[in-house]
Amino acid sequence: MSAARARLGVLVSGSGSNLQALLDASARGDYPAEIACVVSNVPTAYALERARRAGVPAVALDSKAFGSRAAFEQALGETLRTAQVEWVCLAGFMRLLSADFLAGFPGRVLNIHPSLLPAFPGLHAQRQALERGVKITGCTVHFVDAGTDTGPILAQAAVPVLPGDDEASLSARILSEEHKLFPLAVRLAVTGKVTLEGACTRVAAPPATQGLCLHNPGMPG
Repeated sequence: MSAARARLGVLVSGSGSNLQALLDASARGDYPAEIACVVSNVPTAYALERARRAGVPAVALDSKAFGSRAAFEQALGETLRTAQVEWVCLAGFMRLLSADFLAGFPGRVLNIHPSLLPAFPGLHAQRQALERGVKITGCTVHFVDAGTDTGPILAQAAVPVLPGDDEASLSARILSEEHKLFPLAVRLAVTGKVTLEGACTRVAAPPATQGLCLHNPGMPG
């Protein structure tokens, strides 16, 4: 008998390209997780359509319709628990989550961010990288805490900043790696290959270089 797959709840606010990467990964028979539901705080987000096309329950919870952050998070938590979600993935979810919400999924909330954290947290990370003139940037999957992109780092991929780059070209290069890194990080997390040690993680997987990109940990195969 095959092992049960971990149940993911994916939170989104926009187009959902990282959601699509997770949907594509979960469609493979050897992937150890399935997407139980997708929730967006923006009812018009295209990510909801991606979920519906994949046959995944899609729920719109308009954050503007709630009287408080606490009320929104209560509804969000109830939606995830109803779907029997075990792990929560933030795939372009443009809201901070409170410590109270995170306590409902201790050590089981992951986020993807378009920089090599702790550099350039928050909004417009690619623009921040260009403004500071860095030569290497990338993306990070981290465990979520109540701060802004401050949780323990699980996995990173590095990409070069090339001459002539603008925010759009750099964002596209980083996004290509996000689509690889997020499914990998989820695989490692749900299969118990990541151990939290305070503000750090121990990951049972080696780094790897792929073309112009460094992945740590490395991609399987």
